[in-house]
Amino acid sequence: MNIVVMCGGLSMERNVSITSGTLICKALRKLGHKAVLVDMFFGLEDIETPLEELFDNLPPLEDARVAEEAPDLDAVRASRKWKSPSKVGKGVFELCALADVVFLGLHGACGEDGRIQAALDLLGVPYTGSGYLGSALAMDKDLTKQLARAAGVRTPQWRVLRYTPEQVEALCGEMPLPCVVKPVDSGSSIGVSIAYSRRELAEALRQNQALGRVIVEQYVQGREIDVGVLEGKSLPSIEIIPKQGFYDYKNKYQAGATVEICPTPIDPEIERELGATALKVHKLLGLNTYSRSDFIVDGAGDVYFLEINTLPGMTPTSLMPQEAAAAGIDYETLCSRIIKAAVGGGSDR
Repeated sequence: MNIVVMCGGLSMERNVSITSGTLICKALRKLGHKAVLVDMFFGLEDIETPLEELFDNLPPLEDARVAEEAPDLDAVRASRKWKSPSKVGKGVFELCALADVVFLGLHGACGEDGRIQAALDLLGVPYTGSGYLGSALAMDKDLTKQLARAAGVRTPQWRVLRYTPEQVEALCGEMPLPCVVKPVDSGSSIGVSIAYSRRELAEALRQNQALGRVIVEQYVQGREIDVGVLEGKSLPSIEIIPKQGFYDYKNKYQAGATVEICPTPIDPEIERELGATALKVHKLLGLNTYSRSDFIVDGAGDVYFLEINTLPGMTPTSLMPQEAAAAGIDYETLCSRIIKAAVGGGSDR
């Protein structure tokens, strides 16, 4: 098949996305597909090959590795040759229209929030993962938690804030400690911090104020465990144990920074509850093909749902491929199954 693998974009997770997209593209080419890697923001501005010939003259793929720090998006914007307000680069949609399917290797804003999915729907081009509505719901941590709680899913208490810098000190006096501070609509632990003191809370709120709505969530101490869903079935859970600090951006993507154990050594009954809850939230939001949910299991064995990811990372240290491998599904097979599901259509579109 002729496949566009879309990555990059203007999300704070663009570096993670480029690494995911590169590996996905390599896997698809290994499977015999004609796969073209496209950065959603830069598009084809450096490609001289005519669009209709690209699938027969595949551009080479460079090695990609996630840097320790999140990207400087102002610098990314400034480096694009095409000075347009569009977040979609030259030729992107035109090339997608020539493809049999688009594999979305995007993460974060403009990738997991439903907007690119809606655009591809209007173009009539099949794409991987969930549709625009499920993607938009899942990207909003507040809406996701509201729906999950209403369906009987245990989730930490939380409060959504929109505030000015002048309100920070007053808010610090209202929040119970310890707590987790994070943006409502970001991933890869961008902007996430754990506040144990009023000083740390004030610092976290100031750092996140420019990102818009912010969630302050009850901190639940326990084991951090993730569970993937693939084609209507939960995968073996994976436990995440950072060597230092918590599972932040650096610990997620730097090799050796975190110990990851899959399957999780845990009571079989808790494992079943984790899988059932991941599948329940996946269906509740109307998601399609695959997703990955984040949980905390406390000392009493209670399972707390945190959030769900509709386009899980596919980097060398990403959790979804490790869970699939534990179920006997290698990386190429995982990519192949995701593509086949996309071409076959999805229940939420």
